[in-house]
Amino acid sequence: MSEKKSKSTTQNVFQGKTYRITILTDRLIRFEYNIGGEFLDLPTEFAINREFPSVNLKYEEDEKYLEIEGKYFALLYQKDKPYIGPKYAPDSNLKVVLKNTDKIWFFNHPEARNFKASASEINADEPNKTKLINGLFSTDGFASVDDSESFLIMQDKTLFKPKNRRVDTYLFIYNKDFGMCLKDYFNLTGKSPMIPRYALGIWWNRDKIYSFENIKTLIKAFNRYKIPMSTLLLSEFWHLKNTEDYSKFKTGYTFDTGLFPNPTEFINYMHQRGIRVGINIDPEEGVYPHEANYNSFASSLGISDNKVVPFNAFDPKFMDSYFKFLIKPLKQIGVDFFWIDYKKDILSLRALNYYHHQEMEQDKEKRGIMLTRNALVAAHRYPVSYSGETIVNWDTLNFLPYLNSNSSNIGVSWWSHDVGGFKNGIEDSELYTRHVQLATFSPIFRFSARRGLYYKREPWLWDNNTYNIVREYCTLRHRLIPYLYTETYRYHKEYQPLVQPLYYNYPEIIDEPLYKDEYYLGKSLLIAPITKPKDLTMNRSVERLYLPKGIWYDFKSGKKFLGNKRYITFFKDEDYPVFAKAGAIIPLAILEENLNATNNPRAMEIHIFPGQNNKYKLYEDDGISNLYKEGFYTITEIDYNYLPNNFNVIIRPIEGKNGIIPHHRDYKIRFRNTKEAENVDVYSKNLKNKLDFVSYEEDNDFIVEVKNVDTTEPMTINCRGKNIEIEAARIINEDVNFIISDLKIDTKLKEKIAVIFFSKEEVRKKRIAIRKLANIGLEKRFIRMFLKLLEYISEI
Repeated sequence: MSEKKSKSTTQNVFQGKTYRITILTDRLIRFEYNIGGEFLDLPTEFAINREFPSVNLKYEEDEKYLEIEGKYFALLYQKDKPYIGPKYAPDSNLKVVLKNTDKIWFFNHPEARNFKASASEINADEPNKTKLINGLFSTDGFASVDDSESFLIMQDKTLFKPKNRRVDTYLFIYNKDFGMCLKDYFNLTGKSPMIPRYALGIWWNRDKIYSFENIKTLIKAFNRYKIPMSTLLLSEFWHLKNTEDYSKFKTGYTFDTGLFPNPTEFINYMHQRGIRVGINIDPEEGVYPHEANYNSFASSLGISDNKVVPFNAFDPKFMDSYFKFLIKPLKQIGVDFFWIDYKKDILSLRALNYYHHQEMEQDKEKRGIMLTRNALVAAHRYPVSYSGETIVNWDTLNFLPYLNSNSSNIGVSWWSHDVGGFKNGIEDSELYTRHVQLATFSPIFRFSARRGLYYKREPWLWDNNTYNIVREYCTLRHRLIPYLYTETYRYHKEYQPLVQPLYYNYPEIIDEPLYKDEYYLGKSLLIAPITKPKDLTMNRSVERLYLPKGIWYDFKSGKKFLGNKRYITFFKDEDYPVFAKAGAIIPLAILEENLNATNNPRAMEIHIFPGQNNKYKLYEDDGISNLYKEGFYTITEIDYNYLPNNFNVIIRPIEGKNGIIPHHRDYKIRFRNTKEAENVDVYSKNLKNKLDFVSYEEDNDFIVEVKNVDTTEPMTINCRGKNIEIEAARIINEDVNFIISDLKIDTKLKEKIAVIFFSKEEVRKKRIAIRKLANIGLEKRFIRMFLKLLEYISEI
């Protein structure tokens, strides 16, 4: 974040008395205007790097006009005139034409085709009215960001708000090359950091007055019911409060020893069980005299009247003492990160996020995160974003995938929502289950709820069926960490957001509300979230989804789907629309005895889907320190070579250092939707050393297990046979047959219904036949259901 990096290459700068135009890349232009001719090269909280390579340009200028032509644009400016100019675009003093299109950008352009991006938090009462900021993705092929009001970052890393008015705007003009637009954005504003590995596990938070003893009871219950937990969040009740009025002293920095007699012992207890600890911090009320370090804090600021010291995020001395005497002591006893629950004003929130990030960056050993409300300026640098206290209802759930995927339009992936909803509403097992399933395939999974006896976030408090489904998905979440962590690395290194909307590749989907919430999770999985209640008579969620070009497989069942098609699908409570593309390689952990562990696993199960060749680069480091920046990581390539009668997989280290992952690893290679191979060979090193293995069929998959594999050497598995892939594609009649089979109606009636449904009669005659079944006892609700089912099928 140096001033050197924030200064642009001189040959790309065009400057006059009142203007400065900088061509940063082929797709990115900076416009500055200042009546006094004062231009700033300091970094801002938005733009921290302007040191880009020079760009090949054509330009002409005279005393009146400046014309610049780049790869994507042609710019015309009437020199030293205000950029905004007259009201109408054709008369603007500055125009930028998107080449090979009829699109023109000018200052105050409405940018009506912008797809929007993230928000500060969700509007709890009406989620769909949440105010979203503009993002970078637009069908116009351009988007602008106004940096005029941002804080400057001074040489001493403090924030400063300049008094003089300035125009400072960045224009991203990319046509259809949105991937390169995102790359420019991340280069300008900074990368999303590598979050600690434990953050990808399951978080737990209840707005309760926890003590060390009842947290022990909680952890034992999680273990007893086999639910993993990686992170415990403590709300405001961890610190000293007014026990007569708990609404007082929302701000605090000192553990209540009545609840936690020995805070260090408490945190060590959690760490020994593989659980990290985050605590709630809301500095709004200032610093009270009852804080343990109040005297040192106040003395450092020259205060001696023993009064509350007001919070001021813009006073460098206050913030220095805040970290030195309030935050650092908490880190020294083992607190892993802070939940910054400040919501009074967004400017102070921006400063808080910035300074907490700076403080984390100074820790060379421990990698940090924070949980904080999204302050909207370069928020991807400050993970994790907290979406606020949401209502327990379907409207909230319906909004979450839209916010998650749209936030990629401004580079943000790390959203954390209240799984199950935080407050009010009706506790409903179906809603709770669908929340858990969405969280399993979301960036952050955080159970949370308000204080109260009847908010059921503990999976074991529900009926046995709900508990078993939730436990299955909670376990799957922790098993997915190797895949999610690798995709985290791609986000950090290759500027690929973890969540990406389907409309990046299919912009027409945005106008089809049935499909707009579908998103990619990493490079290999496609999620079509269930966000509305099921059909109670059918006991299924009826989902319309679109699968892109290619071949896709249901991640759970392995069932094959042809792409570039729209489907109507039916899901039981235990099922969820997750699809893997042909050739997909999904590395999963085989969980250890300690379910909470999120470290690099000793045993792995690798799912490989048939259909085409693929390579997957599994990224691993120690998950907690910053040593990965110095090359202490390992990349293992999983190379899948596919032919219908002959396929092999090679697992080999290709980059990094030894000692990062277990020296020996057990592998369970699950070839999905694949028959048992007639011949299997497993080799290490140079294909001469055969390894022992076990192979078998299970649930339409072919599995090869190899124990104690040396992770520093390559391993090859060769499989041969005839027509190995199971070719059966998804058939709608199978779905209907299962629906009929599960219904509580007379078996003889089921036979008659099946004859009607599976006949070759036209749909109109089938409807008449179904209605006539009322004469022999079929209830009206079932008649309505079957008529609706015929309607669904007719759409396919």
